[in-house]
Amino acid sequence: ELMQSASRRRATASTAMNAVSSRSHAICTLNVTIAPLDDDEATENDAEEVRAKLTLVDLAGSERIKRTGAEGARMKEGININKGLFVLGQVVSALSELGQQQSSSMSNAHIPYRDSKLTRLLQDSLGGNSRTVMVACVSPADSNVEESINTL
Repeated sequence: ELMQSASRRRATASTAMNAVSSRSHAICTLNVTIAPLDDDEATENDAEEVRAKLTLVDLAGSERIKRTGAEGARMKEGININKGLFVLGQVVSALSELGQQQSSSMSNAHIPYRDSKLTRLLQDSLGGNSRTVMVACVSPADSNVEESINTL
């Protein structure tokens, strides 16, 4: 119910590429706590509380202003969407480089989380002791090959 309610409030608008283009990113964070069993049923392995954080993210697609025909407020939304996606790409690249470097000189490398609201919100989900899975929507159409390649 919460997801449906939030989805109804999500901004959408028509562009030349998509009749119901999402004009925002959507982030849903679930904090899960598994409490230990009662003393009577607990074993040594059950003694600690387990906590997990699951973040579900639906990113608005990147936009080519010329192809979408966006103007005014729609164009400004597209620019902001693209900025967040660009910074997300920079963060993922910096984390990849950091993971590949074994030297201590890279341990102080700058990860630009604060360069966008999107990456700041996703900071816990991108680095450290987290697992990330990405699903990308791409098009097999020749007319969309550039957008599909950029997405991948």
